[in-house]
Amino acid sequence: MESSTLRHPYRAGFEFEKKYHGCAQCAVSALYTVFPEHTNPDVFRAASGLGGGVGLSCKGHCGALSGAVMVLSQLFGRELNAIEDLEKKRTYAFRLANEMVDHFIVEFGTVFCGEIQDKLLGRRFDLWDPDDKQSFEDAGAHDPHCPSVVGKAVQWASELIKRESKQTADD
Repeated sequence: MESSTLRHPYRAGFEFEKKYHGCAQCAVSALYTVFPEHTNPDVFRAASGLGGGVGLSCKGHCGALSGAVMVLSQLFGRELNAIEDLEKKRTYAFRLANEMVDHFIVEFGTVFCGEIQDKLLGRRFDLWDPDDKQSFEDAGAHDPHCPSVVGKAVQWASELIKRESKQTADD
């Protein structure tokens, strides 16, 4: 992948999901491609089990949402060594996460993986069943549907990171 293409948030998210799969980790890695100064391999690893609505169950919320919120929380959330949260960073992270949820609701009508599949692919899939997994792929799951969801999540999170970083610098 060409690095100039990957610096554009939507394209980075789209290309990572299309090539590597694993929506949560692809959202995290795409955001780290756009904002390399914030790369944290532990956050990337922590997103491992969140793809496909958590554990490929398709029952939880979208992994792209999870990964994007993980990076937003990494950058703006409460820290372990300040768990008393006198600066209210936890509330700050909640607000940013809620903005991501709002984007998903407006765009997809839901935050849940299976419901997004219903909307984009016409039905839900059992990703643990080999035949259904193949049907998922044949329906365009990884070209173009899931990559577009990851691309949008990365775009929205990038806009929030830029906005909040600017506001922090202005304060």
